[in-house]
Amino acid sequence: MLLAIVQFALWSHATHIAQAAASQGLAVARSQNGTAAAGTSSARQLLDQLASGPLTGSAVTSDRNAASASVRVSGTATSVVPFLSLPVHAKAAGPVERFVPDLASG
Repeated sequence: MLLAIVQFALWSHATHIAQAAASQGLAVARSQNGTAAAGTSSARQLLDQLASGPLTGSAVTSDRNAASASVRVSGTATSVVPFLSLPVHAKAAGPVERFVPDLASG
């Protein structure tokens, strides 16, 4: 029972790390001059700093078009219970920052 509790805690921590990396990547990808590659790089950098223990086999994918950007992080939580592999997925998406002139005010 104790191992199951520890396993759940590791999975939860890995999920939070993946979500933080996806959010960080989205912030970079959706900026006015951002790119999908820059978002992927930023998310990967955060994962390299934080996820050396609880998240293994992580993968980052980013998409950006004229209106929106998204970053997805996936991996596997470190296993404490033998033969138990818990997947971790996180996604962050939002509109792209862009300059829109105010034509209504003249």
